[in-house]
Amino acid sequence: MDDLKAKYLGQIADAGDEAALEAIRVAAVGKKGEVALKMRELGKMTPEERQVAGPALNALKDEINSALSAKKAALADAALDERLRTEWLDVTLPVRPSRQGSLHPISQASEELTAIFAEMGFAVAEGPRIETDWYNFDALNIPGHHPARAEMDTFYMHRDEGDNRPPHVLRTHTSPVQIRSMEKTGAPIRVICPGGVYRADYDQTHTPMFHQVEGLAIDKDISMANLKWVLEEFVKAFFEVDGVDLRFRASHFPFTEPSAEVDIRCSWEGGTLKIGEGDDWLEILGSGMVHPKVIAAGGIDPDEYQGFAFGMGIDRIAMLKYGIPDLRAFFESDLRWLRHYGFAALDMPNLHGGLSR
Repeated sequence: MDDLKAKYLGQIADAGDEAALEAIRVAAVGKKGEVALKMRELGKMTPEERQVAGPALNALKDEINSALSAKKAALADAALDERLRTEWLDVTLPVRPSRQGSLHPISQASEELTAIFAEMGFAVAEGPRIETDWYNFDALNIPGHHPARAEMDTFYMHRDEGDNRPPHVLRTHTSPVQIRSMEKTGAPIRVICPGGVYRADYDQTHTPMFHQVEGLAIDKDISMANLKWVLEEFVKAFFEVDGVDLRFRASHFPFTEPSAEVDIRCSWEGGTLKIGEGDDWLEILGSGMVHPKVIAAGGIDPDEYQGFAFGMGIDRIAMLKYGIPDLRAFFESDLRWLRHYGFAALDMPNLHGGLSR
């Protein structure tokens, strides 16, 4: 046993890495190691011999295990010291350009449209993402049988059996913020409502969570002409073009009457989208005059006030402006994608200095 002790303690001391150390452990105290084989010989000994050899073998095994643990810790410390020596970083050096963070295209587009509408006198309103079905549907003149209220389209919050509180949903649009804003400030009012919304859909152009911005203007003498001017000014500023041609198509939304889908003249020549020219049309948003029932739900007299509303997907207009082909990439947290499509975080967009620099 003295020979075994000297043999393995010497090998442990000379081991250069954890792989060599593991090989020594297996050879010494593994199931088929030399110490284990010696212990199997105890059965052939007399009781007197076992009383001497047994404790000695256990002591040898413990000593080898202790030496193995100590050497393993020493190797780990040496590896850490080497890593710290080679991976040092001088924190007083200037920040490397490649290490700077990038602003997500959704955030960039949100800042851009906020700057545009702020120039036209629109304030920014926000609201909760978990809404009652009254704010999300009823107050917006969406009837109980409407397909949008089905569970296949809307995420409903769980309710225990016997819970009689109003149902809550993950908001399907930012229109509830319009109702809350009217309740809070009354008329006249001019706000945009950007934020995240949720619908049960997922493909190249749809995701379960996406972003919308909706606009609302309520006053005594607002008309569709005002709506058309606001949208034209927005499109020109956002896409940074001198002229646009919008086409209004009659449509139906429960919360507006009359309602219109809005298309923009464009071309796809060479696979590149060009706004304001060409013979193609691209749908970009929905709009209309606010339904009197919606105005009344916001606590405003519809006989005295009227107004317009519009809504568009922030993700969609960001894709169109910056040439991003797949909506799903917005949510994949790929740093390579963000470095390619991202924006400098400190360059705040404005109409005078430029939107997308």
